Amino acid sequence: MIELWGEAVRSIEPKVKPAQRDLWLRPIECVSMRDGEIRLRAPNRYHKEWFEDHFLPSILEDLRVRANQAFTVQFEIQDEMTNERTPLPLVEAKSTPTAPRNLDSRYTFDKFVVGPTNQFAHAAAHMVADAPASKWNPLFIYGGVGLGKTHLLHAVGHEIWRQHPDWKITLVTCERFVTDFIGAIRQGGMNLMDIFRARYREEPDVLLIDDIQFLSNKDSTQDEFFHTFNALHQAHKQIVLTCDKLPGELSGLEERLRSRFTWGLIGEISQPDLETRVAILKRKAELDGVPLTDEVALYMASQVKSNVRELEGALLRLAARASVDGREITRQFAEEALQKFLPSAPPSLSVEAIQREVAGYFDIKLGDLKGPKRHRAVSHPRMVAMYLARQLTSMSYPEIGSRFGGKDHSTVISAVRKIERVMKEDAALRSVVHTIEDRLRNT
Repeated sequence: MIELWGEAVRSIEPKVKPAQRDLWLRPIECVSMRDGEIRLRAPNRYHKEWFEDHFLPSILEDLRVRANQAFTVQFEIQDEMTNERTPLPLVEAKSTPTAPRNLDSRYTFDKFVVGPTNQFAHAAAHMVADAPASKWNPLFIYGGVGLGKTHLLHAVGHEIWRQHPDWKITLVTCERFVTDFIGAIRQGGMNLMDIFRARYREEPDVLLIDDIQFLSNKDSTQDEFFHTFNALHQAHKQIVLTCDKLPGELSGLEERLRSRFTWGLIGEISQPDLETRVAILKRKAELDGVPLTDEVALYMASQVKSNVRELEGALLRLAARASVDGREITRQFAEEALQKFLPSAPPSLSVEAIQREVAGYFDIKLGDLKGPKRHRAVSHPRMVAMYLARQLTSMSYPEIGSRFGGKDHSTVISAVRKIERVMKEDAALRSVVHTIEDRLRNT
């Protein structure tokens, strides 16, 4: 039966350019073929996806005619076979489009808990999904780690797919875009670059990229993405990007890209308030079948404040411990089970660590941050550092002032209160403070 596969492959070779044939067609190996099921082996996931998109439908149609039966396909990925192998779902030979790869079924709009700190970003994502590339292009979603940016990105993809099942939706991390570009350069040849550019510029009706901040300081990749962005935008294809900062705050990014990222709609996701954290826990518990009382949810939400990911992780640990111990999830049990895991400022966190992180974020000298300079490029980061020092350490106002060149305690109080006041109205500042805080907590 494997010979039948070879005949079908050879039947399409005359229609394939030699470079593409050698690079994308021939490396696919037929491992077995029996009972209407074909098992193929691809060198890597990129090969598999390209082969599926460009060659597999024609080969399966040829096989259907030759054998007078339909076949399903199961893939093995060679560079993943050193790990525990999980076969990919069967791909049936059919003329209707298959669901977009890489869209996570957990991340849909109906599973996203909306609160005051993510309401606009959620509404913006819904508007884009309902009317892609009409007015809001690109959609730029920014916020700290673990707050739901990736969830909304996937939700947009799912909703567009639901309304436009014939559209090609491409979702990748920025890191994957960079890796694909570097791989195309290293392997050489214009044909491979043409393939890369077709994948990102010509094929997608919607391009969804997670963590676009990874473009920073990658000059060649920035240039490539600039042209990719232009090609898609001019063709009225929707672009959605997530990032941990506002475009204007991205260091190491070309100004022409910063400008384009602001062409459409910008939505912020910041740390959820207590009520939203409780709602997130209750929703997650409901989806996972975990019995969670309001009392326990409130306790957990009051303890875990930084991001949704940590909140869900705490629930997972609690449910696992209750299952192993065979105990009911009560407030007392939650306190016992999560005592070692509840986030807190690390013991090693000091004013000096905060100063280093703030200076690095704002790209200023540490000595200037602690010194007497008063111009805004230094004074603003200094106030942020003082605010974080007050929030994340047990130091008093005078102690904090002493670490900033002997500032009077009234200066520290004024700085802390100003940052608190401005954060209530300024989404950009909230994002900056939360991002730095996340980095400090995760170092």
